[in-house]
Amino acid sequence: MRHLVISDIHGNIEALRAVLAFVRRKKYSGVLFLGDLVGYGAAPNQVVDTVRKFRGLVTVRGNHDKVCSGIEEGYNFNDKAKIAADWTFEKLSMDNLKFIREMPRGPVRVNDKIMLSHGSPANEDYYLFSEFDAFQVFNRFSTHMMFFGHTHVPCIFDFDGTSIHFRRLLDRDVVLLDPAHRYLINPGSVGQPRDRDYRASFLIMDSDTGKLYYYRVHYNVEAAQNRILAEGLPYHLAARLSFGV
Repeated sequence: MRHLVISDIHGNIEALRAVLAFVRRKKYSGVLFLGDLVGYGAAPNQVVDTVRKFRGLVTVRGNHDKVCSGIEEGYNFNDKAKIAADWTFEKLSMDNLKFIREMPRGPVRVNDKIMLSHGSPANEDYYLFSEFDAFQVFNRFSTHMMFFGHTHVPCIFDFDGTSIHFRRLLDRDVVLLDPAHRYLINPGSVGQPRDRDYRASFLIMDSDTGKLYYYRVHYNVEAAQNRILAEGLPYHLAARLSFGV
């Protein structure tokens, strides 16, 4: 079985459409989404409408999903993120607002080998950046594969039972997973990469062969930026898309 694994779309419909156009040439049976449908970008309804139609969708909520839907106030958001969250809350349709509010809190189990979380499975808002962060997860959870998002940085933490190995993912990487190892895997961000590569970032997982296929695709950044500026959202939210930061 093959799954498309995506995270952190952040209201960027141009990036999402580019991903979907690319994967139409790939066969997959379901979608694993790791949170943050909305926030920052200026096409929240278009993104949610699209994701809601995915077949075989399994999802967890992200921190921006919570604030943009009114579940949380966003006291820890910076000013620009909070402006975008408040704007998104006002723009979301009632059906899409309901969908976001009903997204489950992670971790969510897909099957006996795979779990999903937005941040750490121990704390959905915690960023997993370091080997020490990964060790805490491996020490607490025994799942073979945990997919996570939140950091917007595509990477794998590989635990062989003794030590943890960190690997950044590069475009067109193919990773063969060892069934004796455990993994924390981040597909990066579709709509707002932060690894200094502006292209949309995602994975396809083939559970039959035990392989991960990692991709980057170009999208119409200028169109996404123009949407943001046309809605009067902060200039910084548009400018950063050009640089992947």
